[in-house]
Amino acid sequence: MNQKNIFNYKKHLIPLLFAVLTIGFSTKVQAFSYFQDLGTQDNPINYNEYKGLVIDDNSNRPLVSATVSVNGTNISTVTNDEGKFLLKVPKNLSDSDVTVSYLGYRDKVIGLSKFGDNVMKIKLALSVTELSEVNIDPKDPEALIRAVMKKKGTNYLSDNTIMTAFYRETIKKRRSYVSLSEAVVDVYKNPYLSSKTDIIKLYKARKSADYKKLDTLTVKLQGGPTSTLYIDVMKNPEILFTDNLIETYQFSFGKSTKINDRHIYVLNFKQRPYIEEPMYYGKLFIDSETLAMTKAIFSLNTENKEEVSKMFVRKKPRNAKVYPTEATYNIDYREKDGKWYYGYGRIDLTIKINWKKKLFNSVYKLNVEMAITDWKKNLDKETLKPKDRLKSSVVIADEASGFSDPRFWGEYNVIEPEKSIESAIRKIQKQLRKLN
Repeated sequence: MNQKNIFNYKKHLIPLLFAVLTIGFSTKVQAFSYFQDLGTQDNPINYNEYKGLVIDDNSNRPLVSATVSVNGTNISTVTNDEGKFLLKVPKNLSDSDVTVSYLGYRDKVIGLSKFGDNVMKIKLALSVTELSEVNIDPKDPEALIRAVMKKKGTNYLSDNTIMTAFYRETIKKRRSYVSLSEAVVDVYKNPYLSSKTDIIKLYKARKSADYKKLDTLTVKLQGGPTSTLYIDVMKNPEILFTDNLIETYQFSFGKSTKINDRHIYVLNFKQRPYIEEPMYYGKLFIDSETLAMTKAIFSLNTENKEEVSKMFVRKKPRNAKVYPTEATYNIDYREKDGKWYYGYGRIDLTIKINWKKKLFNSVYKLNVEMAITDWKKNLDKETLKPKDRLKSSVVIADEASGFSDPRFWGEYNVIEPEKSIESAIRKIQKQLRKLN
């Protein structure tokens, strides 16, 4: 990779990392606070709630990040790490059907009328089918990814849209949650061929933090929802697959699969051995008929600890060394009327802090995820004033507070909290009652 390409690569790499970490000593311990509503008050309840658990019909294994969509609308959600979901649907759509889909499984369509008061168990069956026909020479995987990038104008949304999204970020010290932040945002998304940057408006947010578990440290994530939006590799190809960057990767075919009952190529990639800069490795899932990328899973090569640390860490104590040991990215696209669009993004980061003159280290796991729960065409090309835009340098944990209101999200679809998150919230609420 020549020096010019290295400069351009690193320039676009930093925003993708999402977690420019600020690690420093806290001057005081302030563990709990009340919620803050950054938007308008919720309307009276005019929606129904539907609960479900999505599992493999053979092993009963929960299916994580399965998509649950209301047919004929843009309303959707995803399952959490336990395979559970809570879907909120306007009452006037109570006769609708929902489609549950997951990579490698057959779709299942279920009427909302079939849901009861309890959690519905939804079993999906594997759908493994070898491709009978191909649209491109399977011996040339690099030609496939180039064809994918060239067809993004045909395959992806060409309209300005306003998307409603739910965002969550968590920080765990080993197995215990020390910080939880959630937000509903509006995403002003430009057409995929546009060079304009997508922008975000923060509508409503809340957080909790227990700094007692941080060993007098505060670990914060910079970037928030803008980072999960930036991993849209079809909108922002400069982070992975510009013409120059494609040459730095080795590509190979994996075993084909299916998603939404469509045949999918699986394309593996990794950086070439002579490339010294930390780059990515992972899998791309490509629709065999349209050559649209439907999913991407990739990780940063963290072997060069010092170089990777420089990429992530903005501030740290002098007597500590901070090393990211894992940085994994996941992007799912959804399809509507023949056009694909960003549906769900997730980033997982593990960092290790080694202290001088201390026997034990500290390990933190950080996660952010954002799911598009509804969207509409922005026919008037409405935009936001600079003062209303969420900055890419934002720290969501500094923008909101509190988990005191169980009905906080109202009609907005969110990703169901896991049991461990619910347990953490209960502890916070218990502490709030003590403080009052």
